[in-house]
Amino acid sequence: MVGEVAARHPGVQCEHMYVDRVAMELVLRPAKLDVLLMENMFGDILSDSAAGIAGSLGLLPSASLGGRTPIFEPVHGSAPELAGLDLANPVGAILSAAMLLEHGLGEVDAARAVERAIDRTYRAGLRTFDIARPGERPVGPAAFAAAVAARIEVGAERATALARGGSL
Repeated sequence: MVGEVAARHPGVQCEHMYVDRVAMELVLRPAKLDVLLMENMFGDILSDSAAGIAGSLGLLPSASLGGRTPIFEPVHGSAPELAGLDLANPVGAILSAAMLLEHGLGEVDAARAVERAIDRTYRAGLRTFDIARPGERPVGPAAFAAAVAARIEVGAERATALARGGSL
């Protein structure tokens, strides 16, 4: 089935790999891999490994596509052990929302605006506890998310529609 779909998209490179090779590629050449399609057990294991490479489990979004109802969620799930502690990194959840905008609603520009806002927030020096550099004062997830929200820039027409209670 994957081969049939890949054949309909000649501009997309499709390569079949065993999971142990994917694990090696994640460590040696993570930029080589863009989208990974696999069963849930391998996906759970490899996504946690990729999170370590990225710096934190809290940074990664995920999407389960292809079924009747797509699901967009951070790789870490709900992280109940962090509930109420003001510690969970919100970036995975925010990027999952950006994936929902792009892949679920077709709102590519809005998704890119969210991604740029995260980048601007990092460039402003804000970091959550899990990725703060030595000597940096980390911020909690609510403060980080508010900083991202304040940096989202959308087109004037869309911003006006949103302000009036409209949709994207």
